[in-house]
Formats: sequence, structure tokens, C-alpha cells
Amino acid sequence: MATFVHKVYLGLGSNQGDRNKQLARAIELIGERVGKVIRQSSIIETEPWGFTSGNKFLNCAIFIETELLPRKVLEVTKQIERELGRRYKGMAYRDRPIDIDILLYDDITLDEPDLQIPHPLMYERDFVMIPLREIQQ
Repeated sequence: MATFVHKVYLGLGSNQGDRNKQLARAIELIGERVGKVIRQSSIIETEPWGFTSGNKFLNCAIFIETELLPRKVLEVTKQIERELGRRYKGMAYRDRPIDIDILLYDDITLDEPDLQIPHPLMYERDFVMIPLREIQQ
């Protein structure tokens, strides 16, 4: 049976703890559990978006190839976030050790309550678009 390889772009951010270590560990786990990491952008430092904090973010984007369907990519990345210390408290923006967002998945569009592809706010966020443009094919 043939398997399909999907092209997925993920955005990552961290503004708590050892931010570089958090990003590196998240990317390592994504490579182990979601798919092969093909490219990674530079890491940029940015101000928080949508809330006030004294902690700046480190952000990057990665391009992966995966056999997982979008819902499974979401499930696995949320599990990675929880393992790395992310706690979910409603929908409010807040400080977090790691944030992983699905930005693009092939050329599909999904609009479900907990999964929107392309990511609905990515075009408003330089901290997403600058790293994404760096690695897009």
C-alpha cells in the first residue's frame, strides 16, 4: 500500500525557561513523532503578541514531511507541548515554554473549531511570516 507524504510547515515559539533548549527539544520530538524535519529557519527574538509580558519570545519555523493526517499532527504536537511544560488555561494568550502551530499542510484549507489551516492569524504576525518565508519552497 502506498503512503502519502505531506508537506507541513510548523511555527514554534518559546518565552519561558531556556528558550533555545525548548525549541531544540520540540524540534527533536517533532522529528521523532511527526515527520522528517527538512528545513529549519533562523531563530528570531520577538515581543509577545496579544498580551503583555516582560519575557520575549524566540520563534522559528520548520518544514517537515509526514505521513500523518492534519488531526494527528495536531494531537502529537499538543502532546509535545504538554510534555515540555505547556499548561492550557482557556484561550487567553500567555507566557509559555513552547507553542507549536500548524501553519500550512499541503495546500488544504480546514476550518474546524480547534484546527484551522492555513493558520488564521499567521499573515498578521511577523514572528510567523519572517521565519516561514525563509524556508518556504
